[in-house]
Amino acid sequence: MKHAFVFPGQGAQFSGMGKSLYEQNDKARGYYEQANGILGFRITDIMFSGSADELKETKVTQPAVFLHSVIAYKTLESPRPDMVAGHSLGEFSALVANGVLSFEDGLKLVSIRAQAMQKACEINPSTMAAILALPDETVEAICKEIEATSGEIVVPANYNCPGQLVISGSLKGIDLACAALKEAGAKRALVLPVGGAFHSPLMEPAREELAAAIQATSFHRPSAPVYQNVTAAAVTDPAAIKSNLIAQLTGAVKWTQSVQQMVLDGATRFTECGPGKVLQGLISKIHKEAETDGVQ
Repeated sequence: MKHAFVFPGQGAQFSGMGKSLYEQNDKARGYYEQANGILGFRITDIMFSGSADELKETKVTQPAVFLHSVIAYKTLESPRPDMVAGHSLGEFSALVANGVLSFEDGLKLVSIRAQAMQKACEINPSTMAAILALPDETVEAICKEIEATSGEIVVPANYNCPGQLVISGSLKGIDLACAALKEAGAKRALVLPVGGAFHSPLMEPAREELAAAIQATSFHRPSAPVYQNVTAAAVTDPAAIKSNLIAQLTGAVKWTQSVQQMVLDGATRFTECGPGKVLQGLISKIHKEAETDGVQ
């Protein structure tokens, strides 16, 4: 009977996110104002009343989701996670929740990550696509075959839940893969409205930039294990956490496998902290008996 806390990634944002927390909780308001100072612009104005387009700006989206998630967690009364995990960007939120990163350092790294990823997207125009209702092994095999025959980059990027795998790669690589995956029986092969090929080798320029910032940041021993995206296993060693966090930008998000491992390790309740309920939905598909709830 263990309690896991999980944190969402990019895409969970919405206009008005965090506003009630700011207005109703003095502690939350203090964190938000501290964040405005660290970032050098009033991100709260965009979060609380900005348009969808303003929220989509990379320098805004990732810090906004991080802030909503972490501050929602920090305003809970004595949370005691037995384990934590985050989906992509959410891994940074998880590392603040279990004490590996300070609030300030976590926010600075997320801001650097967002801007580095934006630059990488501009260097290599690329995209992602959601593949539904095919076995992971089929998607993996077709991606490998397209890379081998075309020279284009296309790789599995997000293992979200059984029957839902997001692929990432060059524009041509994704087009070729979508056609082949539909032919192989995919219910849908839908190109996503994202700025680039996240969690693929095309993020290498961003990985290098983020690696330098991560190596220069103090990572502390966690209060609870973090199940990291690239390993789908419990990690407690700060040096290993750093290494895995750096590898995450070009490696796949093994969310299905992470949740399965947390369940094997005793997790029965999953609390999602942050905007939306995406992870609660995915967890219910991965393990139907799991108890899920959320804090916004």
